Amino acid sequence: MPKRTLQGVVVSDKQAKTVVVRVDRRFSHATMKKTVRRSKKYHAHDETNQYSVGDQVWIEERRPLSKLKCWEVVRGEKKQKVQ
Repeated sequence: MPKRTLQGVVVSDKQAKTVVVRVDRRFSHATMKKTVRRSKKYHAHDETNQYSVGDQVWIEERRPLSKLKCWEVVRGEKKQKVQ
């Protein structure tokens, strides 16, 4: 079975080798027929600590590394710095 891949934004990088990624999803409500937004946070493994808050990342499922971590950062795009 293929591994799930999700796209999200890093919201916390305070832990060592871990980032917290917020994944947003949009869906149509069953009865109201209105577009609804929901978000969920995932703890993901970042071996090199290269991603910081605001970066766009893709995370992939993997075996559990700790109580909360069962995702790993596969690739990402750095946030553009405004000067």
